[in-house]
Amino acid sequence: MSYEMIALMMFASMMLMLMTGQRVFAAIGIVGVVASMVLWGTGGSEIAFSASMKLMGWYPLLTLPLFIYMGFMLSESGLANDLYDMFHVWFGSLKGGLAVGTIVMMVVVSAMNGLSVAGMAIGATIALPELLRRGYDKIMVTGVIQAGSSLGILVPPSVVLVLYGMIARQPVGQLWLAGAIPGLMMAGMFILYIVIRCRLQPSLGPALPADERNIPMLQKLKLLQAGIVPFAIFFCMTGLFLMGYTSLVESSAVGAGAATVAALVKRRLSWKVLEATVRKTLGVSCMFMWIILAAMCFGAVFDGLGAVRAVQGLFLDQLGLGPWQVLILMQLSFLLMGTFLDDTAMLVIVAPLYVPLVAALGFDLIWYGVLYTITCQIAYMTPPFGYNLFLMRAMAPPEVGLMDIYRSIIPFVMIMVLALAMVMIFPQIALWLPSLHYG
Repeated sequence: MSYEMIALMMFASMMLMLMTGQRVFAAIGIVGVVASMVLWGTGGSEIAFSASMKLMGWYPLLTLPLFIYMGFMLSESGLANDLYDMFHVWFGSLKGGLAVGTIVMMVVVSAMNGLSVAGMAIGATIALPELLRRGYDKIMVTGVIQAGSSLGILVPPSVVLVLYGMIARQPVGQLWLAGAIPGLMMAGMFILYIVIRCRLQPSLGPALPADERNIPMLQKLKLLQAGIVPFAIFFCMTGLFLMGYTSLVESSAVGAGAATVAALVKRRLSWKVLEATVRKTLGVSCMFMWIILAAMCFGAVFDGLGAVRAVQGLFLDQLGLGPWQVLILMQLSFLLMGTFLDDTAMLVIVAPLYVPLVAALGFDLIWYGVLYTITCQIAYMTPPFGYNLFLMRAMAPPEVGLMDIYRSIIPFVMIMVLALAMVMIFPQIALWLPSLHYG
């Protein structure tokens, strides 16, 4: 049997196990270990052992639990609630202003957390009930929260970009900067859509009543204090890293420490908050560790079979496709897999194939990391099984049905596809800031 056929059987076996409902790390890891032992005997088990040692020796991996801890600490201590109260007052006089404030809040939460799940939880539990109570259209605001929460995997410090940097062996600092402008651009496009839509149809997003928005300026300025803490934490974490005062791991430790101190100063730190934060951090961190470990084992076997060169030969030599055609096919495959997998699973499944192929085609791997992340955002919100769709269904109130959720994401998916096309056509949108900072 040829190596190409073995690689194809490995990939098919893994996909079959995923469809049976097996956990992602189990499906990937078992196929990798079994294939290595079948091909190379008992010595093939050393591949899995070597992959685990490589993972444990990768120092920047410490950033994952620290960033995750920071996000959960801010969420569990209620500091994100204060942030929404500030946006509620300052944006309330604008038609659709609370929806605009929700997008801005999501950007800030993304900058504090790096995960989309936390943004979805905060938006669905804090913003959605308030928006519905204020008479906002349920379809529009459901889409606003899903689109805003998806920014968490693109705006720095994105945990997904940290994982991509580990697997693709690219500097995380450059990936963060590459995701910053596309993420802010996408947030701006969401806001522009909301403002124009609510100006054309004011009933979708009515302004706050005059008696609620006409509060003394001193009270408005006092509410701004809620925004000082998150921005101070973001500066301590990201600013010190970009200025060269801290390393990547040190900046994540600064962020985690600053979040804990902020909760303590605000008198929000209790044993209950600390226990919930640590439990959730441990659960998410262990999930990431197992998936990465399984992916490294699977990727090592794939690389040993020469599967990357076989796929490259299939696309370029046998099918005669050009580099851009291959790239577009890759993005379409991400959209397809996003209907039943999350971003981490998609990355670890196809990274052993796609990352070397992208480099061989002559594309920039930093730029491709941004393309992958934006495509994951779109896949999260694409019916019928988009990850964010079912998260929203689980968290939304009873009056928001599944068909409402499906309809809500149509305009935002179109905006994200437009943003993806812009970054593909104009790579400097992603690459300008890293090249400016790192030369």
